[in-house]
Amino acid sequence: MERTLILETIRKAGEEVKVAGWVYVRRDHGKIVFVDLRDRSGILQCVVTPKTKNYAEFKKIKPHWILEILGEVKKRPEKLINPELVTGEIELEVKEYKIISETEDLPIDISSENLNLHLETLLDYRNLTIRNKKVGMIFKVYAEILKSYADFLRSRGFLEIKTPKIISSATEGGANFFKIKYFDREAYLAQSPQFYKQAAIGAFEKVFEIGPIFRAEPHFTSRHVNEFVGLDAEMGFINGPDEIMDELEETMKYILTKVKENCQEELETYGAEIEIPEKIPRLKFAEAIVILKKEFGKITEGVDIDPEGERLICEWAKKEHRSDFIFLTNYPWEIRPMYIMPNPKNPKETFGFDLLYRGVEIASGGQRIHNYNQLVENVKKKKLNPEDFEYYFQIFKFGMPPHGGWGLGSERIVQKILGLKSIKEAILFPRDVKRLIP
Repeated sequence: MERTLILETIRKAGEEVKVAGWVYVRRDHGKIVFVDLRDRSGILQCVVTPKTKNYAEFKKIKPHWILEILGEVKKRPEKLINPELVTGEIELEVKEYKIISETEDLPIDISSENLNLHLETLLDYRNLTIRNKKVGMIFKVYAEILKSYADFLRSRGFLEIKTPKIISSATEGGANFFKIKYFDREAYLAQSPQFYKQAAIGAFEKVFEIGPIFRAEPHFTSRHVNEFVGLDAEMGFINGPDEIMDELEETMKYILTKVKENCQEELETYGAEIEIPEKIPRLKFAEAIVILKKEFGKITEGVDIDPEGERLICEWAKKEHRSDFIFLTNYPWEIRPMYIMPNPKNPKETFGFDLLYRGVEIASGGQRIHNYNQLVENVKKKKLNPEDFEYYFQIFKFGMPPHGGWGLGSERIVQKILGLKSIKEAILFPRDVKRLIP
């Protein structure tokens, strides 16, 4: 007999089926044993009685052993229906079983709804904690975000690409790169697919990538890690930065709509609400500085807005525009990369932007410089060496249209949707300054 997934048993009342999975919870009531069996599709209550073959041996079976069970699907009496389970109206009367795999005693109990573990413990035992139902829900939401991002951009004519993550130089002029040994020379892990995305515009006009990003930045915050999955996109033949923001806005609305439609149980479990704005407000960086001072008495030190400033601006956007999102536009030239287009009406500004969501920056983007001579001049103004960008500059010698794009941090979207305390909870096996295991 072929295996039946637990979720499929709902439609098989009165039939004999074979299921397989992990013992999630065991409850002994006299001579009757109730076992909640878990597989990738859900949880099913299985009933072991003295009629079950090898009944006496069942007493040794512990939570998280893997079993294969043969039995009959039966409707539960109305008073015993469990509304908390999708399979709550049925149960499996066990005729026989087979032990597939045994387990040692677990160092932590992962069967409770809320693990209530310190973050370090949660991550130290990550191989186990991802088996917890509520923790697992995080990655179902994450999967929906990745799927909907790709689906939407494909529907808009974007081509998915994959770019190298081992590169020959610190491409964007920054210092926060991981250096690696590459045979007989040094190489680096890519901070961004930026240059490759732009090269692809010359061939395909509109491209996107879902891929790893590496940042050698010694952060110890709830919003930073050293390896994450970037949701990048680039588009050609634009008329200005507003077109890029329009596309990103529609992308985010689609993602949120799909998560709201397809992850209802997960959202309810986390008490998460998704609000989709009619229009994401846009505010110039210089205007945001004024609002921070006027509305919150916050003086911005330096030339960038700090995390507290981002949180306060999002509070303002929620109050004034009823939006969890806000675009900050026209970022200062001195804090934007050398490839971002300066504003021709005000060279101290650029056509660079950030997208904030519920107090945190989740995306950065802008229009790029597409003219070779202008790009070389901008690199020099940044006090960078043009010779370091020889291969990058080749792109612009052979004809490039006006273009731009963005980079989204996928895990930050998950974190803010579900209200997770740390971004590390949104990553299957996170990597930070101190963590390389499990």
